[in-house]
Amino acid sequence: MTRVTTAKARNVLLVLLGVAALVTKRHYSGPFVDIVHNYGGNASASFAVYFVIRITTSGWRYGRLLTASIALLIVELFEATNGFGVMTNVYDPADFVANALAVGLALVVDTLASSTGWRGSDR
Repeated sequence: MTRVTTAKARNVLLVLLGVAALVTKRHYSGPFVDIVHNYGGNASASFAVYFVIRITTSGWRYGRLLTASIALLIVELFEATNGFGVMTNVYDPADFVANALAVGLALVVDTLASSTGWRGSDR
């Protein structure tokens, strides 16, 4: 596999991880259950959005930073516009924090994955 193919495969896998977390969060019943149920959807969706965008921005100069900026803009606008007027969204100011933390986590995961054996684009 080439570097680009490996990076895209990794990004798709991480998108699916975020989607899986979003779909399964309602079944969670462990520690911090209220936090997971209230903010897990925001976090998992924001994590997935980062990697959806990263598929396109892989190889760009400052790609990770631009990806994080674009992802954060999208998820925060989603919150601010009540789901872009298309979906129902319950306003909670802490959602903005959950979104930002998840995009930050995605950036860290992307950076660590690229600097270890799971290579892709180094940008």
